[in-house]
Amino acid sequence: MELQQMTYAGLLLGTIVVPLALSFDKKVQFWRNWKYLFPAIIISAVVFLVWDVKFTEAGIWQFNPDYLLGYSYKGLPIEEWLFFLVIPYACVFIYEVQKAYFEKYEAANVFAAISLGLIVLFALISFYNRTLLYTFFNFLFTAIYLGYTIFRNRFKQHLTKFYAAYLIGLIPFLIVNGILTGLPVVEYNPEHILNLRVFSIPVEDFGYFFLLLLMNTTIYETLKTQRYF
Repeated sequence: MELQQMTYAGLLLGTIVVPLALSFDKKVQFWRNWKYLFPAIIISAVVFLVWDVKFTEAGIWQFNPDYLLGYSYKGLPIEEWLFFLVIPYACVFIYEVQKAYFEKYEAANVFAAISLGLIVLFALISFYNRTLLYTFFNFLFTAIYLGYTIFRNRFKQHLTKFYAAYLIGLIPFLIVNGILTGLPVVEYNPEHILNLRVFSIPVEDFGYFFLLLLMNTTIYETLKTQRYF
């Protein structure tokens, strides 16, 4: 096995090391919430993995074997399966750090208004790009789930920390996804995206990341609030 075949796995390892080590920080004590976190990750992962498998089968994106360990299931490399464990863990950790260290900073009404604007924006992007499958489904799902979050879910009190976590999470996102799309480890079919990129990253991926974090965070908070276990 060549060193470059460890690229994707190495990026995931680098992403998880710090959040995992700091999960035992006395103020955050993230480990105490694992019983809510991991079910949230699993539920979200089921949705995204089905999406991932179908889009890979349809040729909307593909994975470059030169940067993979070589193990796969259902057409997805093992690294892609681990992606939906590692990235949500790291992002929800950032979210919990915001709650622990910036507890008094809240602007729920402002971010609720921003969310309403984003729902409209995502819906319009989806509507006007119905022939671009990744663009269409990505922004459609994001608009629908954000709408559900704003109108049906009791998540408004957490919006400030969610948006802060998203913005902070964009820093490692730009690094990790920049490498994945720059080498590329993941290649996108140009017939199914807008072909607008930030560095090498398709703009659709920013919506995908937003939805991934939102789904994990809302389910996580629901489980914590309801105290099902």
